[in-house]
Amino acid sequence: DGWRLVVAAEIDDDSCWQEFRRRVRAINPNAYIVAEIWHEAQRWLQGDQFDATMNYLVTAAALPFFSGKHIDMRIVNQAGGYNGRVPAEISAHDFANEIDRLLHLYQPDITYAQLNLLDSHDTPRFLSCARGDTDSLKLAWLFMLTFPGAPCIYYGDEVGVDGEHDPYCRKSFPWDEAGWNRDLLDYLKSAISLRKSYPSLRRGTFSRLWSADGVYAFGRAHEGESLVAAFNVSEEPRTIEVQYEAKKQPKPLFGQPSDVTRIENRLRVTVPARSGVVLG
Repeated sequence: DGWRLVVAAEIDDDSCWQEFRRRVRAINPNAYIVAEIWHEAQRWLQGDQFDATMNYLVTAAALPFFSGKHIDMRIVNQAGGYNGRVPAEISAHDFANEIDRLLHLYQPDITYAQLNLLDSHDTPRFLSCARGDTDSLKLAWLFMLTFPGAPCIYYGDEVGVDGEHDPYCRKSFPWDEAGWNRDLLDYLKSAISLRKSYPSLRRGTFSRLWSADGVYAFGRAHEGESLVAAFNVSEEPRTIEVQYEAKKQPKPLFGQPSDVTRIENRLRVTVPARSGVVLG
């Protein structure tokens, strides 16, 4: 159970939201309170108002990185909240720097509660922003489902629903299954299953491992479990070598990595073009 508060920052009264939190938590101590705030929100995330915000800051970085050359800035900029916030392109290094910055905006318990999303009823759908490129969407999904926070899937994305800005992003769900993109649906189900199967993806520490040549990789670890997630947005297979502290030989958990080699505390792996992998 929980509350999503629309344009919450437009009520410029901390005491209002503090009282709101007290009243909600008195009824349900576990209720999730998330606010629609498109910008940095330290003021409201001090533990006395909201649990999280809709994390459009991560969305703004993910859109150009995972879409790459497929990004359609005409469609992206239809959302007023994206104007001036979504670059037309971003390197793996700059993307990693922005992710690091966002991970340190708030206290860790806030970061791990942030509502991470790729699109919503207030934005063009990710698939349209990426000119229909499903690999872009798959990459972004895998990132969101291995990244700290609470992942949110906008209805219809899982079967390939597209749409430019309102009202097209709010089209009705296609109940005729003959029109569903089964490849997307199966991929998302597998990525969700991965997240549910490994506690480190939900509660683990986060460490940046690689950010060069179109590849971004990070590690997640929790109570002896150690995973590596890598995302290759380039058009060619890329080989990376990263720190890997776990004592066991890593095995592929998701995607199709190749040439997996471990030498002492280093992991070497080749990531296919336009795809993501997870090992552990």
